[in-house]
Amino acid sequence: MVERKKLLIKKVNPNAIIPEYATAGAAAVDLRYCGEKSITLAVGEIKSIPTGIAVAVPEGTAAVVCARSGLAFKRGITLANGIGIIDPDYRGEIFVGLKNHGSALFTVHPGDRIAQMLLVPIYAIDLIETDDIGETERGERGFGSTGLK
Repeated sequence: MVERKKLLIKKVNPNAIIPEYATAGAAAVDLRYCGEKSITLAVGEIKSIPTGIAVAVPEGTAAVVCARSGLAFKRGITLANGIGIIDPDYRGEIFVGLKNHGSALFTVHPGDRIAQMLLVPIYAIDLIETDDIGETERGERGFGSTGLK
C-alpha cells in the first residue's frame, strides 16, 4: 500500500485548478496553466508558465516537477530545466519553464495540463571532505563506459 502524505495547496490565482491524479494508479498529479490568454511557444523558445498555485511541501520530502510524457514525446515540449525541485521551505507560486524542442509552434491554453508533480523523500547529508573515497570495479570510467548492450 502506498503511504499517503498531505499537501497543502493555496490558490494564488482564483482561476487556478487544483492538481489531480489522471488515473487511480498515477504516480504524479497534473499541473495546469493558469492564465487568461493562450501562450504560444516558437520553436526553441522557453517561457515561464504560471500554475496559479503554491504548496506547502511536507518536511522530509521535496516536490519534483517533470515533463508530461505525451507532450515531450509527441510535441517536443519539455521542462527547460529538465526537472524542477520544490523545496519544503518555498511558499511562492509554482511556475513551469517550458521549452519547445518541436518543429512547430506550440500553444498552451488556459487549463491545459503542462507538467506533472510528485513527492519524493529527501535526506539531509553531512558532507565530509576526504582524500580517499574508496575504489570500485568501474572506477573513473564515465559517460558511455558501460556500453549500449
